[in-house]
Amino acid sequence: FHFDGEIYKKRVYNGYSSPIVQELRLGPNIADWPQMAELKDNVMLKIATAIYDSVTTTDELIPSGETSSYRSNPLRLAEYTLSRRDPLYVGSAKEIFAEEIRRREGKQLDKGFIDAFDAVGGYDKFKDSTLIGSAIYAVKPGDGSAREQAASCQRVLGGLANIAGDYATKRYRSNLINWGMLPLTTKHKDFKKGDYIFIQNITDVLKSDSSDFKAELIREGKVQQIDFSLEFLTDEEREIILKGCLINYYKGKDNI
Repeated sequence: FHFDGEIYKKRVYNGYSSPIVQELRLGPNIADWPQMAELKDNVMLKIATAIYDSVTTTDELIPSGETSSYRSNPLRLAEYTLSRRDPLYVGSAKEIFAEEIRRREGKQLDKGFIDAFDAVGGYDKFKDSTLIGSAIYAVKPGDGSAREQAASCQRVLGGLANIAGDYATKRYRSNLINWGMLPLTTKHKDFKKGDYIFIQNITDVLKSDSSDFKAELIREGKVQQIDFSLEFLTDEEREIILKGCLINYYKGKDNI
């Protein structure tokens, strides 16, 4: 037997002590994750879909099969979110996320959002301290597989929260947290697509040991206080949500 090491020198990159620094080239169906914003003091949510089935599966949240080829392309994969359950969800979530972009750029918001802010004290009062995003209401979401795309696709589309009576699995709830989304629970059951929910001082809730808080449900100009909870969050999970996602959390760690 004769060992010829030339093939390894030509084909295998050994960067130890002599790294080659160059731009990483991505294939045509590979895309970077978009930047996730850190949480602000307040959030204004708009419900992009309300699902009253007894259980909502991860396969309904993001179907398998035809989507598998897009798992290295977060934006493209997100186009399939809830496609089998609510085909209008993606468009609604994008419209809501567009309002957050307009807020960041200092542009005029849609009348619906302005009216919602007016109902709780005025847009000028909260515009710099509030993050705008979409939310999903489901009775019991997250049953089935552990695919994290069920949560990440919502986040890519500007999602900030899930609202539920309960979560079907701890895995799905953990995936929401890792993508910087609020895993809200409530006993209130009357939610409709298009409702606004204003949560004031959410960062104070996350920085404290408290779990229960009140928020304003805004519908057709009327405001109703609703009890919400962020149950069973560890200190690390609270920090992940505050940072905007697990990626941001790790970026801030010196020992990573």
